[in-house]
Parts: sequence; structure tokens; C-alpha cells
Amino acid sequence: MAIANVNRQTATVAAPPVTDKKAMAIVTTLFFMWGFMTALNDILVPHLKPIFDLNYAQIMLIQFAFFSAYFVFSLPSAQVIEWIGYKWAMVVGLFTMGLGAFLFIPAATVPSYPLFLTALIVLAAGMTILQVSANPYVAVLGPPETASSRLNLTQAFNSLGTTIAPYLGGLFILTAAPNMGAVRQLSADALQAFRVQQASSVKLPYLGLGLIAVLLGLAIATYKLPVISSAVHHKGEATASVWKYRHLVLGAVGIFVYVGAEVSIGSFLVNYFSQKDIGDITEKVAAGYVSLYWLCAMIGRFIGSAILQKLRTGLVLGTAAILALLLVCVSMLTFGHVAMWSIILVGLFNSIMFPSIFTSGIAELGPVTSKGSSMLIMAIVGGAIVPVAVGALADRIGIHHSFILPAICYLYIMYYGFAGSKPMGPGITEAKVA
Repeated sequence: MAIANVNRQTATVAAPPVTDKKAMAIVTTLFFMWGFMTALNDILVPHLKPIFDLNYAQIMLIQFAFFSAYFVFSLPSAQVIEWIGYKWAMVVGLFTMGLGAFLFIPAATVPSYPLFLTALIVLAAGMTILQVSANPYVAVLGPPETASSRLNLTQAFNSLGTTIAPYLGGLFILTAAPNMGAVRQLSADALQAFRVQQASSVKLPYLGLGLIAVLLGLAIATYKLPVISSAVHHKGEATASVWKYRHLVLGAVGIFVYVGAEVSIGSFLVNYFSQKDIGDITEKVAAGYVSLYWLCAMIGRFIGSAILQKLRTGLVLGTAAILALLLVCVSMLTFGHVAMWSIILVGLFNSIMFPSIFTSGIAELGPVTSKGSSMLIMAIVGGAIVPVAVGALADRIGIHHSFILPAICYLYIMYYGFAGSKPMGPGITEAKVA
């Protein structure tokens, strides 16, 4: 699970036998930061939808723009790590995130939906650099056998960010839902004034987030993080193609469908809970329930971190996927509070999926681990494609039953956990896996 040659100017060392706790604490702040900013998209969706009078497919361009950046910038991010190493890649990522956050101010001033999408792309480009560097870095900060546990622990703090963000976003960004019939009757000048007034609520939150990202980047720039790379590989592995590792390729599909399912559900919760036959509550109140969805994910990651110290990662992953699938089906087949709470509880079982798929995917990759990591991060593009598909389906059959697509995603994750996650590829023998 070590990363190969990420900084050619430094000596190469193997993964440490004991977890570096100070470095873990520093890197964990990054997981919190990008979790917070990602979850704010779930507030931008219901906030910008009436401002620009968009349907569900159109408003899902927010997630499409954001998560497409992972696909576009993953390979360049891996190259950045090759050039400057983990630490400075993290600094560059944070500064880029800060720039993306600052771009929300002119986007709200105009206001312009394409400019909002541009700001999201820049923001996500910074997050991509962080993801490509921080996820494998945590995986090799200690013994390989506890990599899933470490990554689940850091992802728990990522979930702390996603838990807090919807509540604060609802408090500072969401305003009272406008009467769209009356809005559509406004003159061009009145409509522009309405959009400026509504969009202005994003300025202060994103200004603050941009400043925090820049300050965090400066703090990490002054901290001496350990340099970890790999000196050990097997014959033929140095030039092996990542496509020859079956568990990696299947893991990339797993990341694609997992992120797609999680983002699809999170993006629609505010609108879902405000429907009369589900929660019949205001969007601002619904935002608080979205926080519970992410709170479940945080709780699940703390619990999962402990469970994965004892049980095989694939077994835990497959079991979590079965339970998530059942809860989505319950929500689709019921109404009222049962439908609400069953979909909220999906977050509990989403919790361990990303870190478990990620660590399973990069297992036994040796010197091609950084390439495998970037491939897995590219697969986060599922968060761009699946929500748009769910949005198009929701426009036709309603949000309630559009969750059939996330349900299908969990079916695949169940397969990967139980069967597809076994390491297979060049230089990996059955005896070694056992």
C-alpha cells in the first residue's frame, strides 16, 4: 500500500510500523474542510433552483460541474504530487479551494448560474488535489493492515464537516421559498433585483470558507510532514499497467456508483422532505434533517473504524451495502416519517463505503499505487453523472421513486465487497493475498 516515488528529491522510506499520530491530526483537518464544502452543495441545490427557475435535471448541473472536476483533474493532480510531493500538493489544493470559494462572490453579484458552476469547478479542482494526495497518504502513515481503519477514522471527521455544513448552510444561505408563480410574472428589472437579493446570501459564508482554506494552507506549509514513499516492489510491477489489477478496476466502478448514490440522495433530501406526502416541512427545516443524514455517516465511520480492526474489509463493505439497499427500498415504498427516517439512516451504512473501497482498490499495488489512487479519485465523477440521471428521472416520475438508481448502485457495491475486492494483478499471488 505504499506510494511510489512521489518526491524524487527525498530519500525513500517504507510505510512506518506505527501510525504517525501528529501527521494524522494535521491531514484530518483537510478531510473536515473538503467534507464541509462538499455538503454545502446540498444547500446550493434548493437555494439556486428557484433563483434561476431550474428543473431538477438543470439544477443537478451543480453536482455535475463539481464532481466532473475530479475526473478532469485527477491525473494532473497525481503529476503535481510527483513534482512537489504530498505536503506542497496539499498546500496548492487548499489555495485553489480558496480561489474557488472567493469566485462565489462575483457569481452572486451578477448573479450568473454559469459563473456559479465555474466557481464550483475551481473549488473541486482544489479538492481533487487534496483527495489524490491525502487519501493514499493516510493509507501509508502506518501499518498496511490497519489502513482501512485509519482512513475510516479520517473520513469520520470528513463526515463531521458534512454534518455541520447543511445546518449552517440552511441557517445562513437558505431563505424563505419564493412564490414561483409570482416570480415568473416579474419584469426583467424586478427579476434581476430578486435574483441579486436572493443570491447575496452565499457571499459571506464562501468568503469565510475561502479565508479558512488559505490560512490552513499557510499552516500546513510551515509544518514538517513526514515523507513516505515505497522502496519495495516486485519484478515487473514498476511498469505494470493499472488496468491489469482487477480489484482496482472494479474498485473504480465501486467508487463511481458509491459517490453517485450518496450525492444523489443528499442532493434531493431538502426537496424530498418538503414534499407533502413525505415530511411536509419548509426547506430551512429540511436542511436540519440533511445534517442528520451526514451525522449518521460520521457515527458510522467511528464505529466502522473500530469494527475494521477486527473484521475483513470486504465483509463489512458488502454487509453495509445490503443494509443501505434495504433502507432505500423501504423509503421508496413508504410515506411520511418512515420514508424520511429510512433514507436518513442510509447515511449510517454509506459511512464505511468510500474508505473501504479505496483501501481495497489500492491494496498490493506497490509502486503504481499513486496511479491507482488517481484512478479511484477520477471515479468520483460518478457524483457528476448519477445525480443528473436521477434528476432527469425525478422530473418524470418524481423524487420518491427516482431513488431506484441509488438502489442499483448499492447492489454493485455489495458484489464488490463480497467478491470483487480480492487483490488480483501482476505480481500478486494467491498465497500472498491469503
